[in-house]
Formats: sequence, structure tokens, C-alpha cells
Amino acid sequence: MKIAMLSYHTCPLATLGGKDTGGMNVYVRDLTRTLGSLGVHVDVFTRSQDEHVPHVLHDLGYGNRVVHIKAGEEIPLPKEKLLSHIPEFTAGIEDFTSAKNLQYDLIHSHYWMSGLAALELKRQWKLPVMQMFHTLGLMRQRVARPDEEVDGDYRLRGEKQLLQEADCIIAATIAEKAQIQWLYQADVDKIGIIPPGVDLSHFYPIPEDEAKEVIGIPPCDQVVLFVGRIEPLKGIDTLIEAIAYMRGKGSSEDLSFCLAIIGGDPDSTPEEQTVEMRRLKEMCRLNGLDDLVTFLGKRDQDLLPYYYSAAEAVVVPSHYESFGMVALEAMACGTPVVASQVGGLAYLVQDGVTGYTVPSSDVEALAGRLGDLIRDKSLREQLGKQAAESAQEFSWEIIARQIRDQYQELIYKEPSIID
Repeated sequence: MKIAMLSYHTCPLATLGGKDTGGMNVYVRDLTRTLGSLGVHVDVFTRSQDEHVPHVLHDLGYGNRVVHIKAGEEIPLPKEKLLSHIPEFTAGIEDFTSAKNLQYDLIHSHYWMSGLAALELKRQWKLPVMQMFHTLGLMRQRVARPDEEVDGDYRLRGEKQLLQEADCIIAATIAEKAQIQWLYQADVDKIGIIPPGVDLSHFYPIPEDEAKEVIGIPPCDQVVLFVGRIEPLKGIDTLIEAIAYMRGKGSSEDLSFCLAIIGGDPDSTPEEQTVEMRRLKEMCRLNGLDDLVTFLGKRDQDLLPYYYSAAEAVVVPSHYESFGMVALEAMACGTPVVASQVGGLAYLVQDGVTGYTVPSSDVEALAGRLGDLIRDKSLREQLGKQAAESAQEFSWEIIARQIRDQYQELIYKEPSIID
């Protein structure tokens, strides 16, 4: 079985924590690796963003490749400028496959722009398309704050076209399936539910003292951790407000910790920093939190299990998440998660079992749950143990087999959708 996987706007090998790198990169990378171990050949096609990076890399193992296709200038571009380069991306894929005399059985596309390229390849190659959105434009619009977060009508038109023409849509949770059906009036019969997975050989509980030693944290220091892109949708401002609330209302015991934020590039010049990074740093300054909040910037994926294991709690305060890969990784490391009760997070994090869920943007509720975990070591240990046990259900070996089965059903026209 040979799969052409499309990840147009972001490369699965990219360093996490950048503006357009996050859970989808991890998903594509780890799914491809695990499919390879199951005997499925995958070529991942992505837009080239650096002319100095080899155009074909074998970093995913089992003969699976990442193929960088030139589409526009080979530099990072904002998403709004990428749409016009999709035809060049599609033509580049066709040229590569023709030169190598390659044939595939199915196209698996990630995010809506990849999907548009997939539909053109479907017409050329006469192959089925499996689409995963990862985020939905209409859901982003419903929770967006600044105008810059709102996607144009071109995205909504593209998503609607994909829902009509793709052969199968994979939703991460029953909530996402319901959102697709409700917001887009999509054909529910071709929407399957398969959650993302987690690499349990990489994300597992590390003794707290050993984890803290690796990342340079004194054994007695307590850490609350955020990992993700620095953008308004992630709700980092709510987390900072919760820390400020705890400083104003709580005891010294409540403040015997620091907040570590992984993501973005805080050490760049103010002119180079994103608007959101500057806003969050100013929030910390105005609230007198510079001694409690540390912006760490990007961190290598190999170090994340140490950060998760060293933390007393991992916070995912997003206003919208289709699933929540960070929450799953933290759970696999045996760390309780405090998450917004939105999207996939409401299904992934079991309130009072693997962590806590709180209403989105509720500063007091978030501060209260963080205080509970910081003060009570036995509670942290109990929830963390249960979180690690729950994460076992999301092993990539389990999830990749479900994806492979769905491939087979589409290729061989077997009438079944995983639900």
C-alpha cells in the first residue's frame, strides 16, 4: 500500500513552537513512522521553506520520505499568501512522481490547503482522498478575538468544497464530527472518527527529580507548564491572568511555583516578535509577574518529556482545540492537565480523573484548579497516574492500525466508516 500524504503549509520535521508548527506536525510525523512499521509506504509532500534543506529526506524511517516541493519563494510565508502557490505545489508533486515513476493507492491530506491540492491530484490520478482538517475555519471564527485571527471566505469555500468532494473525512472526536455536520451541513455518512495518537516510547513518566536535573530546575522548585504556539486562540492571556489572580488572592504557598511557557521566539527583537508575544510579555510586566513567568521559546521535541515530567501541571487554556496533542503528551508522561472545556479537550481530559477541565476564559476557575494541584502532592500523583493509564488507549500502534484499515476500505471500496 502506497500513500501520498500532503502537509502543504508546514513540514513534519519542523522545530515545534513556531507560528505554524504544532500538533499537526507531530501527527503527520508520528503517523507516517508508525504506518511504515506496519508495512505502509508513505511519501509526505510539503512546501519547501528553505533552499538549503535537501528536497528529499528519509528521516521518518522504513523507506518513507519527506519531499519538499518548491512552491513560491523558499522561505516561510504567512498562510494568506500560500493559497496562490497551491497550483505550483500540485504541479511539483506531479513532476516528482512522474520523474520517479511513482504510483499511489490513496491521497491523505492534512489541513484545508493540502486538501485543495489533493482534490486536483485526485482528478489527475483518479485516486480516493482522505481529509483531516485539524482545525475548522468556522470554529475559529466563532472564538476568534482579534481581527487578524479571522480567516477569509476563501478558507470556508475551500473547506466546503473538500467536504463535498473528498471521499472520507476523519474527525478527531465525536465533537468535531458534530461540528462538521452542524456548521457545514456535511454528509455524516462519510465522516469517520479516529483520534490522534501518542508515541508511548517517547512520552512516558520520568521520575520528577531526574527530569528536573536534565532541564536545569532545582528539585524543590514547582513548575506549571504551557506548550504550544503563541497565538490568541491558545488562551495564554487567561493563564497569565490566573497567575496574577493567585498572586493577588492566594497565600505564599500558592505562589511557590513558576509558569514556564514553551513556544515562539521571545529572545528576538521587539520588532521581530509577533504581536501576541509582545502583548503577553507586556501583560506580565504590568501585573508584576516577570519573576513568576518565564518564556522559554522553542524546545526540541526530545526534551519535551522531561519538561512534562518535571511539571506539577500542564495547562491547555485554549479557546478552541479540535483535539489537544499537548494534553495527550502530558498525560502520557503522568502529569495532570488543566484544560479548557472546549472541543476535543472536553473529551480527552477527564475532569477529576486525569486532570481538570474549566470553562474557557474563566480566570478564577483556572486559578482554583492550579492551586489545588500545587498544594496537594498526593492529588497530583493520583491524577497523574490515572492520566498515564488513560493515555495508553491512544498508542500510535492502535491509532495507525485504524488509519490503515480506513485506507483499505477506501482503496478496496469496502463500505465502512469508523465511528
